[in-house]
Amino acid sequence: MQLDLTHQGVDDGAELAGCGPVYFGAPPESAAPLRQLAYERIRSAGQIPRVELARVLDVSPATVTAVVSELIGAELVEEVEGTARPGARGRPPVALRVRGGAGYVVGVKIAEFKHTAVLTDMAGTTLASATLSRPSQARSLKAVLAETGELVREVTRRADVSERKVIALGAGLPGLIDHPEGRVLWSSVLEGEGVPLAEKLTEALGIPAFIDNDTNLLTLAELWFGRGRMARDFAVVSIEQGVGMGLVLGQGLYRGAHSLALELGHTKVQLDGALCRCGQRGCLEAYTSDYALVREAHTALELDSRLQLSPQMVLESLHDRAKAGNEGARSIFRRAGRYMAAGLANVINLFDPSLIILSGERMQYQYLYAEEVMREMQGLIVGRGRKAPDVAVNAWGDLVWARGAAALALEVAAGKLAGRSIA
Repeated sequence: MQLDLTHQGVDDGAELAGCGPVYFGAPPESAAPLRQLAYERIRSAGQIPRVELARVLDVSPATVTAVVSELIGAELVEEVEGTARPGARGRPPVALRVRGGAGYVVGVKIAEFKHTAVLTDMAGTTLASATLSRPSQARSLKAVLAETGELVREVTRRADVSERKVIALGAGLPGLIDHPEGRVLWSSVLEGEGVPLAEKLTEALGIPAFIDNDTNLLTLAELWFGRGRMARDFAVVSIEQGVGMGLVLGQGLYRGAHSLALELGHTKVQLDGALCRCGQRGCLEAYTSDYALVREAHTALELDSRLQLSPQMVLESLHDRAKAGNEGARSIFRRAGRYMAAGLANVINLFDPSLIILSGERMQYQYLYAEEVMREMQGLIVGRGRKAPDVAVNAWGDLVWARGAAALALEVAAGKLAGRSIA
């Protein structure tokens, strides 16, 4: 096992040209038309000569020429001067790249304390971003629609892009999200259950909208823009107000039969244990998330409830006291770290990923990935002598969630422009 503390965010993938998964070899059998597959391979490469595109698609040069002519005619792809190869003679071949201005998408993260949004062109370049702070409470559907609309207007204004040119909207929020149906079954940030949020966003904004669990979108951000671009299989574990997990298998996001898989935070680590905000007891989240640490801190540190401290202030105080040697604070972090080791070992035992990326604001607290936590995780993996996956720590900013939502929108926008239409 290798613990990588140098991974600082999704932009680590920026050293690779293009955006989206870096495909290995010819594409598998797919229902998508060849035109769309060609478009996606060009986008992934950043720029690529026709002869190389024919090789990665495993089709003849004549077929590629015909497909590329369609894409250029539709102003989705453009020709650029290629990059000279080392040792090669003569002028480099003409290359192809996605035309960013062919369309735009917006990605939005709906969160407990503040919402974020980005506007991205079709080449995956972020052109504008915006943040909207809100009270920490569940929002009505009407409020969420209004706040999302405000963010869309702001990012399009900042990018000087007409809202009419926005092809798709991706939105993420915590909770149980039925992605195919566009429904929020339950979320801590939205009132009600079974809310058809995607449909309501589409109606309110006039933009085709698609929603997903926020951790799935964080995973898409890694797959499209970060270290996950080069990995066939990897897991993302996020620790913030809750504990989430995303999983990529064969370079595709795994959601489960009902789009409700991978609720790592609600796997049980202690029967009849601490109360989780889902209403059940003994969940991993009830021992490692923000609200769990805040609950423990009030008891162990005897904080005066009259001080009206915010959760962030309590966590910072707890961390400061732990660093100063306060045994009560240190024991809280040690306990959370042990439970996290058990959770990560369960992920490895179940899925055997080659890479685990730890993400979230709590990554500023080393207790979740300290050497003793990694050692305990290693000891809980089944199989003597088994190699543990590499573990990378991702210390990014808030916008990564919105960028993952933009990746979701880019997926469907590519189908609309280069292949299939979306409703």
